[in-house]
Amino acid sequence: MYKYFPHTEADIKGMLEHIGIKSIDELYAEVPEQVRLKKDYDLPEAKSELEIRQFFAGLAAKNKQLTCFAGAGAYDHYTPAAVPQIVSRSEYLTSYTPYQAEISQGTLHYIFEFQSMMAELTGMDISNASMYDGSTATAEAVLMAVASAKKARKVLVSETVDPKILAVIRTYAHFHGVDIEMVKATDGATDKADLDSKLADGGVAGVLVQQPNYFGVVEDYTGFADATHAAKALFIMNSVAADLAVLRTPGEWGADIAVGDGQSLGLPMSFGGPYVGYMCCREKLMRKMPGRIVGMTKDSRGQRAFVLTLQAREQHIRREKATSNICSNESLMALFVTIYMSLMGKQGLKEAAELSYAGAHYLMDRLVATGRFKPAFDRPFFNEFCVRYAGDVDELQKRFIDNGILGGVKVAPDTIMFAVTEKRTKEEIDKLIETI
Repeated sequence: MYKYFPHTEADIKGMLEHIGIKSIDELYAEVPEQVRLKKDYDLPEAKSELEIRQFFAGLAAKNKQLTCFAGAGAYDHYTPAAVPQIVSRSEYLTSYTPYQAEISQGTLHYIFEFQSMMAELTGMDISNASMYDGSTATAEAVLMAVASAKKARKVLVSETVDPKILAVIRTYAHFHGVDIEMVKATDGATDKADLDSKLADGGVAGVLVQQPNYFGVVEDYTGFADATHAAKALFIMNSVAADLAVLRTPGEWGADIAVGDGQSLGLPMSFGGPYVGYMCCREKLMRKMPGRIVGMTKDSRGQRAFVLTLQAREQHIRREKATSNICSNESLMALFVTIYMSLMGKQGLKEAAELSYAGAHYLMDRLVATGRFKPAFDRPFFNEFCVRYAGDVDELQKRFIDNGILGGVKVAPDTIMFAVTEKRTKEEIDKLIETI
């Protein structure tokens, strides 16, 4: 028998007798002979711990470590060394949902703190216990807007929203019968006149914008919420979480739902994930929010305790009453960003954002000074921006990589989008310029 299987031969014999067969092979009698594997698995021999470490070290060595000036949704922020150490503590770390409150107080506690911090960061009333990532959180917000409307099934989405997010929204919308209509962009920003025109046509459940938008532009959304609410629709804003440390919050813009990715709050880029999405909203929309909410109460002895307060999911209520089919959340990643925010504090988050802003504007000035770049848009930006290049963009980016630099994201044949975080030094920026 296999040494890691818990069943003894006697156990197996007893189970076989109970179901009325003589051998395990009889269990597979219905499987055609021609599809059965009749040879050993093509697996390597067992390795020692040292050999395994050497094997994976060899794989890791094939990766080329580049100085990152790319963004477009994933950013190279600094993670304090204390974060992974605290995250690994047993009272917090879990791979599953905290259903049993009596043994999950640590998990419930940090989720409660996550909700509190995200609500404050976004300027909203309520936060749920995190989402899978920013894209699915945004798609869920679109469905939430439709569920909140009486009959409207159309959602207006700005052309300045990240195409990756838009692709996820379209997938969700297709299978829920939601009509997605785009609002034009002018010079890298949402066209307010086009929005007003489409709202006037009626039948709109929600309006979705991004701040900063996909091109890095910090848009002026004055009047957007009022126009949206006048049309009996919900105003949804997607934001990079870390940027809200210094930018005007979705709550201050009058948003009804705030969503986005929390990766910028210290999560390593990790080749694309796992990340964590956030969703916050006005209190009146709380029961339309997918996922769950952790609340604080008192136990039978009068001591502070944490519980799953709201669980409007398929596992807990009738399917037709569920707000979403989400069955779990990125709880470990929520723990990660909670520890990050608690260590950084308001001032730390603000300083990291200000360093990112200063570095991005320094890089923009240096690029323009070369005479080979010009701003793609005449609009304010935070830590990410687009420039047009008078040359071969592909050849330039190849030269960057040859010099150990991940030089931005190509967003058009002649346009590169650069991102700068607090990790990028003046020397690294100057090296990028020298490479050009």
